[in-house]
Amino acid sequence: MPRVPDIRPADAFGWAWQEAGRSAVPLPPAGPIPEKPAAQPGLLGPILLGFGGLGCIALITGFLAFVACLERTERVPPGRADGIVALTGGAERIGEAIDLLAGGYGRRLLITGVNERTSRDQIARLNPSQRYWIECCVDLDYRARNTIGNAIETRRWMQQNRFNTVAVVTSNYHMPRTLIELDHALTGEDRVVPHPVVAEGFDAGRWWSHPPAARLLAAEYVKFLAAWLRTRFETDPEHSHAAVIIGRGKPVKMVAEPVARGLE
Repeated sequence: MPRVPDIRPADAFGWAWQEAGRSAVPLPPAGPIPEKPAAQPGLLGPILLGFGGLGCIALITGFLAFVACLERTERVPPGRADGIVALTGGAERIGEAIDLLAGGYGRRLLITGVNERTSRDQIARLNPSQRYWIECCVDLDYRARNTIGNAIETRRWMQQNRFNTVAVVTSNYHMPRTLIELDHALTGEDRVVPHPVVAEGFDAGRWWSHPPAARLLAAEYVKFLAAWLRTRFETDPEHSHAAVIIGRGKPVKMVAEPVARGLE
């Protein structure tokens, strides 16, 4: 019977370690541990900054183009229109519109957006030399609350009188937004002749040197953009939820007509 070698516990452990070392996969030579590649910075931030910068440039460019398109001087209308519409909001608008009526540039005049407390007689007292035209050929609209309502009431007035062309009298800085609203409210056969009024002391050509003028133009530009966007997505301003939100209420007062009759 062969003799079993006498292996002590310590020797047994060393022997087992040597046997395991012979069958183990050889380790790579020792060397420096490779560093992990640095994390790439996120691209979302620069992309957002880029789009934000482009947006600011577009807004500023659009504002400069908006101001550049404003009329600097008043011009005589190129021809006669069926009717004349004056939007309230400026002291010179009504007087200028009545002058056009007296000059034969339209058969009737609509003053839209009149305050409910303002009567025909009060307007005549403010324009004493034009009383005859105010009494015979001027219609007062008390229902329009804003520019959207002005466009709606102009459409109704033109349909009632069967007018196809209308001369529009409003301030020069307000004219671009007015034309957008009228173009959206009127039919494709109707034609609008703009007659911008340049307020005394308001110089759109040097707006940067007059903070009140700059604020007025900036506010009007924002409203112009809102009107342009809104009219791209709605079919009729008279039944538009966006018009109610932007105009801070319905664009026309449906209950004001009896009051208007009493004031006339």
